[in-house]
Amino acid sequence: MEGKKKKGKVPHTYVILFAMIIVMAILTYVIPAGQYQKVESETGRMIVDPNSFASVDANPAKPFDILKAFPKGLAAAQSIVFFIFIVGGSFNIVNQTGAIEAGISKVALSLKGKEKLMIPIIVVLFSVGGATIGMAEEAIVFVPIGIALSRALGYDAVTGMAIVSLGAAAGFTSGFMNPFTVGVAQGIAELPMFSGIGMRIVIWFCTLALVIGYIYRYANKVKADPKNSIVYDLEVQEKDKAIDLSNVRKMTSKDTAVLLIFAVGMGILIFGVFKFGWYITEIAAIFLAIGIFSGIASGMHLDDVAQHFITGAKDMTMGALVVGLARGILVIMEGSLVIDTIVFGLASAISTLPKSISAVGMLLVQSFLNLIIPSGSGLAATTMPIMAPLSDVIGVTRQTAVLAYQFGDGITNSIVPTSGVLLANLSIAKIKYEEWVKFVGPLMVLWTLLGCIFMIIAVVTNYGPF
Repeated sequence: MEGKKKKGKVPHTYVILFAMIIVMAILTYVIPAGQYQKVESETGRMIVDPNSFASVDANPAKPFDILKAFPKGLAAAQSIVFFIFIVGGSFNIVNQTGAIEAGISKVALSLKGKEKLMIPIIVVLFSVGGATIGMAEEAIVFVPIGIALSRALGYDAVTGMAIVSLGAAAGFTSGFMNPFTVGVAQGIAELPMFSGIGMRIVIWFCTLALVIGYIYRYANKVKADPKNSIVYDLEVQEKDKAIDLSNVRKMTSKDTAVLLIFAVGMGILIFGVFKFGWYITEIAAIFLAIGIFSGIASGMHLDDVAQHFITGAKDMTMGALVVGLARGILVIMEGSLVIDTIVFGLASAISTLPKSISAVGMLLVQSFLNLIIPSGSGLAATTMPIMAPLSDVIGVTRQTAVLAYQFGDGITNSIVPTSGVLLANLSIAKIKYEEWVKFVGPLMVLWTLLGCIFMIIAVVTNYGPF
């Protein structure tokens, strides 16, 4: 029996990612090196010239490059790596004040008997952020709160992370007013900004229904029997940290002050993202301020504030390093000049297919490319100059090409191991990557099928304006 258990054990996340680096390094000896030339668009953005692909001298990865991929990946993803450390440390300060627990306890008690309302309310709230400001990194800081509220209502960490991250992903994928993905892609495709919004809103509603229904089904199973949780071992470990609603302490004036600081900080963060285009560095700075001021407001000594920060950051070490390791895969491909070859080959493969199949093929190609270019705007800048003229050749609208990009980028962000945001969420939630895949895998299949249906609808309706 013991032998069977060991045989079926999933390898550690680090082992999986390092194996992927080795496989990619081997593939650089098989995939020819090639490059597209980049030109400056009218808006000043550097984009790919779709007619410029040419072979270049091979530069396959050397054995030592495999080892260098990890530190280089950490350097390339440093903003997200240090963001995880700062958010983890800062949130631990806030958490140690007890104010979050007191506040969540109050909310959980008000939802007693109406627990099911939590899932749609939070999913819809974060989906609006995803659809309008491209909320992704910004949602990371809310994952611990989602998990604490989830546990207080009888669910688990997976449910708590899902309502926040998949909520944001639902909005991000439909992207009806997302300037960082749809806006960039439409600009490159020379489409009017946010044109075709009607179908994207329909997609948003359908995606919300799918995501909410999927989370409901899982959450109800966990509530009926905690052993149904994919992260049951984690829930047992964290049991002492769970909020006991039968023994809730009353909120104090210090708790109120801490929660007020947290609310003001979040307000400043949202305003800065909307008004000034703040990103990871500014968000991390705001959260650091929230942590420091919350500790002081609760009456902590400064030495204790520092110690709680260190403890919180230390707990994030595994997840933060995973981000750099995952980025190492991209480092190998960039150094070996095979990314553009992969893009060129996939684009060529779908150009000879029937319209509807080509449209679905575009979605699948974009989904695959999101694995190696896990940046929404970066994926748009790399692929849309190719996909837009390709759509003209195969006889589908450019708006359909943008839709394929949206689905390919948005859906797979919730499962690809190269997504820094996903790995940051998992790190903070203390959920293993393989556990998350077990939960979200079936949803990814359903979500992709939904995307394929809309791609066919786009072809049939000649989704435009052009």
